Formats: sequence, structure tokens, C-alpha cells
Amino acid sequence: MQKKGKSSAAKKSAPRKRKARKAKVALDRKKLMVLCAAICASCVLLLAVTAFLSKGNDGAKTAGVPSVEKNYAENDSSVKAEAETKKEKKSKKEKKREEKKSGGQKDAPAPTPAPKKEEPKPEPKPAPKEEAAPAPVAVPTPQPAAPQADGFGFVPAKNGAVLCVVFDDGGQNVSQLKKCVALPFPVTVAVLPRLAHSAESARIVRQSKNEVILHQPMQAMNLNVNPGAGAIKPEMTENEVFATLSQNIAEIAPIAGMNNHEGSLITENEVLVSFILQAAQEKGIYFLDSRTSSATKVPSVAMEMGMGWYQRDIFLDNQKTRENYLAELKKGLDIANKKGHVIMIGHVWSAESLPAFLEEAYPELALKGYRFSTVSKSGGMYR
Repeated sequence: MQKKGKSSAAKKSAPRKRKARKAKVALDRKKLMVLCAAICASCVLLLAVTAFLSKGNDGAKTAGVPSVEKNYAENDSSVKAEAETKKEKKSKKEKKREEKKSGGQKDAPAPTPAPKKEEPKPEPKPAPKEEAAPAPVAVPTPQPAAPQADGFGFVPAKNGAVLCVVFDDGGQNVSQLKKCVALPFPVTVAVLPRLAHSAESARIVRQSKNEVILHQPMQAMNLNVNPGAGAIKPEMTENEVFATLSQNIAEIAPIAGMNNHEGSLITENEVLVSFILQAAQEKGIYFLDSRTSSATKVPSVAMEMGMGWYQRDIFLDNQKTRENYLAELKKGLDIANKKGHVIMIGHVWSAESLPAFLEEAYPELALKGYRFSTVSKSGGMYR
């Protein structure tokens, strides 16, 4: 027992010799490398098998994956759609801004697409040029005023001066009459009865918005002078005077009044004047005394009857010259500035010169404050 213990003790005390492990280590590495190669080969095989199997299962696998891709695609398309709508809104806003800048002019090319926006811009430029062209055409109306202001030298109007121009002897010539009613201010035309153009002349005057009166023929002091058809003669009775006037008025009616053609013999006769004024009163028309006689009884008889009347102040065309027209017109202006109104009588047969002169004088007269009126609206009735 002791021997065994000693031997065992000796064994324990003696250092143990370690075996060399190099060979084992070398063997382990080789095995590991073989194992690794085998594992790699098996992995390669597994990958190949899985790749082969995955081809068959692509339909199943792709069913889930594309759903995500589709979502991304849909999101991308919605984003693109929103971007396009924003661009369209911006383009619309830009169109509206350009339309506002262009002054709101919406021409036919306005609804065209963006590249044609430049086309409407050059179009409005020629448009104002075309509109500017007629401007000088409308100017001719005030043009005569410039030379007239220097030539006539009319005095300024006073007391609200009103000018009345009457054209006697209408009914004889229509073309001459048209020149008289074409003036740029209102006139009164006295139409003779029972002539070829009496009714037609009255219509022309009314259509021109001017005033028509009867130019009643009456016998003059000179019995050799024929006053014309439908005249009042010295030997007539009251009924004959009334019947004659009624027939003459009916031919050219409606009328505003009447005045005498010739008539120096009749207007000096109080009885005949009373017959005439009574007929005028019953017909509701005024009487304008042409004052062919300074001894006229119209004012006195009218006052006795309590009836108003008008009377001529100036004859414009006793001489058919420009100098005479101007001289008589200036006399009329003086009367108008004193009384507030004047009645000036001319004749249709002076149509070749008198209307042209009055039209030439009109702008300066208007600038000086004179107003033009028909007889009935002149405010010049005597009582």
C-alpha cells in the first residue's frame, strides 16, 4: 500500500509531460476546411434549389410585393396629377392677370391655349388707331367757330336773349325748304296754302321737328298785287273769312299759328282783323303780325279782345347779300338784348345764301350766349 502511495505521490510530484498538439491542430483545420467547403457547397445547392423553386412561386410571391409597388405608383400618379392641376391653375391665373392688364379686352383669340397669349396683345394696338381715325371726322362741327369768332364780332347776349328765325313762303319749292329746316337750331316755317307742295312742305317741316304755321295770303294796298289762292279780300264777310281760314288750315294741319302774307290793306282794317283773330282764337292757334304796314290794327284789336299776339322785328333778306344779312342780324341782336327776344323773318326763296350764312354765324352766336327758339316757345307774346 505504501509503495503504491509513494509511486502515486512520485507520479504527482514529477512534472507531467505534455503531448504535442500540433498534429491534432493541423488535422482539425483540415477537417474544418472540408466542413466549410461542404457547407458552402450545400449552401450553393440550396440557393440554386430555392432559386429554381422561386421561379415557380414568383406569381405567388409577387402578389404581395407588387401591392406595395402599386401603392407607391398610385401615390406617385396622384402627386403628379396634383402638380399638373396646380400648374393648370397657375396658368389660368396668369391668363386672367394678362387679360386684366390688357384692359379687359376679350377678343376671339382669348380662349386659345397659352402659346397664343401673345397674339391678342398686338391686336389691341391697331384697334385704337382705327378708332382714332374717325375722331377728326367729328371735329368739323366746331371748326367754323374759329374763323367766325374773328369775323362777325357779335356782342354778348343779355337778358337771356332768344332769337327766332321764321321762313316765309313755304310750299313753293321743296328743295329750297329742306335747306332751311336743316339748320342746327329750331326754326318756324310759314307755309302758303293751295299750292302744289303746300301739304308736302308742312310734312317736311314737322318731320324735321320744326314749327309749322299758315302763311295766310291777304290783299295788299296795291290792288294790282295778287296775294294768291285762298286769300282774304276786303269785301269778305265774317263767315267767308272763317270758311277761307278753316280750309287753308285743314290743308296743312296741324299748325301752331299763322301770319299774314302781304296784307297791308287787310291788317289796317279793324273789322277784318277782328274776324281773323277770332278765327285764330277758335282754332287754338297764335297770330304773328308780319307788320307789312306800320298802321296795322292787330295790336289794338288783340288787346280789346284780351288776346295775345306776336310781331315781326326784322326782315333778314330784303337784300339777298351777305352784308345785308349781317347788318340785319346785328340789329336783331340789339333788339333781343333789350327785350329778351326777337323775331326775324327770312324767305325760303333765299335758300341759296341765307341758311348758309345763318349756319356760319350760329357757333359764334351760341358762344356769345344767344338761344334759338320757335315763335311759340320764345316767350315773346305781346298782351
